[in-house]
Amino acid sequence: MFFGFPVWAEFSGTVRVIDADTIDVGQTRVRLHAIDAPELDQTCMTEHGLPFACGEWVNEQVAARFDGTQATCRRTDTDRYGRTVAICEVTGVDMGQEIVSRGWAFAYRRYGMDYDLDEKSAYIADRGLHGFRVQSPAQFRQTRAKGRIPPDPNCRIKGNISKNGHIFHVPGQEFYERTGINTAKGERWFCTPAQARAAGWRAARR
Repeated sequence: MFFGFPVWAEFSGTVRVIDADTIDVGQTRVRLHAIDAPELDQTCMTEHGLPFACGEWVNEQVAARFDGTQATCRRTDTDRYGRTVAICEVTGVDMGQEIVSRGWAFAYRRYGMDYDLDEKSAYIADRGLHGFRVQSPAQFRQTRAKGRIPPDPNCRIKGNISKNGHIFHVPGQEFYERTGINTAKGERWFCTPAQARAAGWRAARR
């Protein structure tokens, strides 16, 4: 049993899109199985060499299609951030398959070949992201990984300093993955929320 759901358990609820491959289904944070979408702050290039905020764009497309719908999901795993990995359907449509077919994300072959042919079809048709020059989301994450991966796996809370003050982010929150820690600026890692609060940081609202 992991986080309330045994492997292959089904659950359902209203969809709230976090980004193009991560959603909330009711109270459960879900990473959609075997797809990988650009990060929210990721940019692509048009055929004319102009930057395009593709991460925000795919998020808008997925939100317009699925926000507020009712999904039924089948849990397959739990990822390293504690999110439930699942295959989710809305009115009989596999969300991952549709997102990849429309070119809003890529097949994440490292975790399954489920959507391999869907991505190839989208590529041939230049649908969505395939009409741009785009770095794979995995490569993009690697290039910005410094400061985003905890040096101690038991101390994963990110104490960030921004114009809004000293804020800490815990795994699973909306801005956790894209938040980097620069210790030279006084930012730091914490092991518990209580430790962060005692040091003067407040919890992120989302």
